[in-house]
Amino acid sequence: MAQEALRLHVTDGNGDTVTLDYDQLDALPQSEFTTSTIWTDGTVQFSGVPLKALLDAVEVEGAVVEMIALNDYLVTLPYDELEEDVPLVATRMNGEYMSVRDKGPFWVVYPYDRHWRYRTETTYAQSIWQLTRLNVVD
Repeated sequence: MAQEALRLHVTDGNGDTVTLDYDQLDALPQSEFTTSTIWTDGTVQFSGVPLKALLDAVEVEGAVVEMIALNDYLVTLPYDELEEDVPLVATRMNGEYMSVRDKGPFWVVYPYDRHWRYRTETTYAQSIWQLTRLNVVD
């Protein structure tokens, strides 16, 4: 996997970008949960950084978070819908780093089994894998 794919780029509305590698992401507040997904078999343990904690740590805020995958697939999430621990920017699945083939290096996930509101078409669409960039815009 290209070394660039192992980094997450976060850009604010002014075009300023912060690039984070695994060590920097691991230094941020961590969370984990076990849930089933519509893309995996059985339950899976996800661990990583809550998206809100990540954005707070790099001091970016705006109205909308654009989440962009390696293939330039883009989904949006209103900033005010971020919860303290949901969604999670997962860096690991079942304790292992995720390869691009396994939806990595980063996957935005929700605790789908926790509540019905995490099992909607909108939430599934926001569960972007192969995440590489976050743009926070007004």
